Amino acid sequence: MHVQDYGLILAFFVLVLVPAPFLGRFFYRVMEGERTFLAPIFAPVERLSYRLSGIDPNREQDWKTYARALVAFSLTSLAALFAILMLQGMLPLNPQKQPGLEWTLAFNTAASFMTNTNWQAYSGEATLSYFSQMVGLGVQNFVSPAVGLAVLVVFCRGIARRSTDSVGNFWVDLTRATLYVLLPLCVLLALFLVWQGVPQTFLGYAHAVTLQGADQSIPLGPAASQIAIKQLGTNGGGFFGVNSAHPFENPTAWSNLLEMASIILVPAALVFTFGHYVKDLRQSRALLVCMLVLFIIGLGVTLWSEYQPNPALASLPVDQTGSLEGKESRFGIAGSALWAVTTTAASNGSVNAMHDSFSAIGGMIPMFNMMLGEIIFGGVGAGLYGMLLFVLIAVFLAGLMIGRTPEYLGKKLEAREVRLLVATLLVMPIGVLVFCGLAISLEGPAASITNSGAHGFSQALYAYTSGTANNGSAFAGFSANTPFHNLMIGLAMLLGRFGYILPVLAIAGSLAAKRRAPLGANSFPTHGPLFVTLLTLTILLVGGLTFLPALALGPIAEHFALIQGF
Repeated sequence: MHVQDYGLILAFFVLVLVPAPFLGRFFYRVMEGERTFLAPIFAPVERLSYRLSGIDPNREQDWKTYARALVAFSLTSLAALFAILMLQGMLPLNPQKQPGLEWTLAFNTAASFMTNTNWQAYSGEATLSYFSQMVGLGVQNFVSPAVGLAVLVVFCRGIARRSTDSVGNFWVDLTRATLYVLLPLCVLLALFLVWQGVPQTFLGYAHAVTLQGADQSIPLGPAASQIAIKQLGTNGGGFFGVNSAHPFENPTAWSNLLEMASIILVPAALVFTFGHYVKDLRQSRALLVCMLVLFIIGLGVTLWSEYQPNPALASLPVDQTGSLEGKESRFGIAGSALWAVTTTAASNGSVNAMHDSFSAIGGMIPMFNMMLGEIIFGGVGAGLYGMLLFVLIAVFLAGLMIGRTPEYLGKKLEAREVRLLVATLLVMPIGVLVFCGLAISLEGPAASITNSGAHGFSQALYAYTSGTANNGSAFAGFSANTPFHNLMIGLAMLLGRFGYILPVLAIAGSLAAKRRAPLGANSFPTHGPLFVTLLTLTILLVGGLTFLPALALGPIAEHFALIQGF
């Protein structure tokens, strides 16, 4: 690694960690209806939206009513986006005359963007119109992370409140998350990206003649606004087919740095939002340390692996300083590895390099990040409530070891909460192992794998891991656009979304109804180094060992086969 590589990594952490505490407090004040500096701009819009929708912002809901509203909104979003994609050829803002999508691809794409996954079994500039990109995908890019943030806020209220059945109002939380959190940040980032050279236009594709005399069509469109929310909302879907490796999505070193930092900026800030809800920022620091430990370990292993010489070229007179296959030379190995770890530590899925071309171990780390449930920062809201589920599991295990009723911040965990926690532990194994096992055991779907042996298995394993984890990145060699994979990965995305959201809301409602027991000398502290160690080991053992056999058949087997020359 060079000096500039270390500088890039340092600048990345500075851009994320310095503003996070301030943004975290701002998000708390916004979601609890306190007045902020944005109130003169957005408060009238917020009140108008309530008036037009017939919503009473002062009327709170219990967790069941909240869940019904959330599911109804999500299903309506799914149906609306599905209709837009199917009817694309008859809708406006379609200068390239793109036809409607085949129905299984339309379902897959609608499920993908509604669940904040942004898995793309198509190439954006060759498949979608400007209307589909903006009105269809763009709207979901805002509201799907807003839903995740709303669920996190309910979980925080459930832990913080006592003896109540009210956890908030879904419509109010959704509105505030969109208006005050996502929209202002996206305006700033979009303007920065336009300055850096990202297109933002409604003109048709430009035509040019190459030096060889061939005609070339250069795709344009309203890209900057979509890329801003794609990053800040941990969406990840590319406006262009090769995502952030495309020079129109990511033209400069500055855009690369800011887009990377934007991926986990909001998730990192929400860790501090949680601390304000429970009135104890020590809890935030403990969670942040655990996330950073897991992130840095993954980054270190990936960098080490990508800088290793390729054993297949060892006998050739080639000076190897790492592999640039599948990577943009303008970003280099460090910039590509940092992005890969960041995008899979969050549920973002955008890429500036092709993960299929990474080394076996370098490709395994992004896969493993997703298998943990993407709780290393994770998505907007979704990452932290996933981490808090592991916190409750760690507290339960600690209670078993010392023979005490487990409790977290004064709330006792009883049989109902434990059963719901166990239900969430089944989501990733079902979506990844069961669905992927079915896919590779059938002759037709298995034909989508373009490589033989362990790497081919890794392609399929990565695809179903990405879908269930609501990430959206892919090993580029997997041919996903088939009716079977469109439907199965679509179902995996729905399972990965609602298989967590519904138990989280139920746990939040159960905890909110409990009284808070006073913390005493015998209470297990959840903010010190001992708890951080316990939480980290719980994540690695409970979350990671589930998938060790599958990893052994894929990237681990590929790594040993490569170094042995098989």
